[in-house]
Amino acid sequence: MHTVVIGGGVIGLTSAYHLARAGETVTVIDQRDTGQGASDVNAGWVVPAESAPVPGPGVVLQSLKWMTRPDSPLYIKPSLKPDFISFMLGMFRASNAKSQRAGFAAHLALAEDSVHLFDDYRADGINYELHHQGLLMAFTDKELMHHHLGYVDLTKRYGLSPESLVGDAVREHEPLLNDSVEGGLYFPKELHLDPGGFAAAMRAKLVDLGVDVVEHAAIDAAQINDGRILSVSSGNRVFAGDRFLLAAGAWSGELSRIFGANLPIRSGKGYCVEVAPFGLRGATNLHDAKVATTPLSDRFRLAGTMEFGGLDEKINQVRVDAILRAPGQYFRDWEPPAKAEIKPRAGMRPMSPDGLAIIGRLPRLSNGFVSTGHGMLGVTLAPATARVVTDLIRDGHESPLLAPFSPARFRGGR
Repeated sequence: MHTVVIGGGVIGLTSAYHLARAGETVTVIDQRDTGQGASDVNAGWVVPAESAPVPGPGVVLQSLKWMTRPDSPLYIKPSLKPDFISFMLGMFRASNAKSQRAGFAAHLALAEDSVHLFDDYRADGINYELHHQGLLMAFTDKELMHHHLGYVDLTKRYGLSPESLVGDAVREHEPLLNDSVEGGLYFPKELHLDPGGFAAAMRAKLVDLGVDVVEHAAIDAAQINDGRILSVSSGNRVFAGDRFLLAAGAWSGELSRIFGANLPIRSGKGYCVEVAPFGLRGATNLHDAKVATTPLSDRFRLAGTMEFGGLDEKINQVRVDAILRAPGQYFRDWEPPAKAEIKPRAGMRPMSPDGLAIIGRLPRLSNGFVSTGHGMLGVTLAPATARVVTDLIRDGHESPLLAPFSPARFRGGR
């Protein structure tokens, strides 16, 4: 059987890999080079222990405060368009402890084997930079740290209990932290990797497996008959198949309309900046500033901000400057680089109103499937998502793990 995967980001690439390994003939189609956008412009973290959905208690009030600050961690560009208003209302409805806790539990259950799958990829000859140093969440505000401990019972259920480091104990763990850091939570089982290198290595493996990778082909139409997708097309190019998986990241909402759906996916722009190696022990979340820091073999990556707007990757220097200032609040001897020394990049994260991915069958189509809306957790959730999607596409087996992520929970997904 032949599966056409629309989207060559981390979700599409890993899904194509699992499908090919299971014996499927696979074509991957992307509107540009594979592995671009949010699949490369991210922290490179594999962090089930920090996979709580974005909407949560206090998010509404905090968002309103941050809207007055152009350099805030979260910025929402106001709009009166009905789909924008509907999306924001959905996000605000999900901004409560019960919903966030349920979403966190769903992510933890789905991602239970993610760490092992990344090691399996390397064992299969997919060569990329991967580190097992865990994740440190650093706090300058003790109250925020104690609030985060409220979800420890969930992470403990999956063997991801943190080590609580208070006062000087956090500096013993990471000597580069300064005295303003009140404490931290260290999760020893989390991973970090070079996301661009991972995507490139995965693409190379797909080619070795005989997957047809088609780049610079923007899908603009679908040929459907009697509830079945016959083919998709990009201009005059037609791609036929037996099954079709929509995994186009932030563009999935628009593309879902050609399949008769209207999935509520909006883009949440994030930025990353890379500087010379800084000597940090491992991946560190500057929690109060909402900036992720990742030490790689030859560079130091900083990533952050969430900007709800249109589908563009334009650089807002004000937000980049805020990311570069943040480490000075946490690290000793941090000197922000000169603007001429950096090349900031932006990527569009696919966000859903409730902060959960949308994974399952496309409505009213017997051979159409979707996997999108992973937000800031694309790398973390990609392997586990790919595994359950492969079972769904090949065998029709809908894992109970997928229930919280069903497209049917939205009006456009029914």
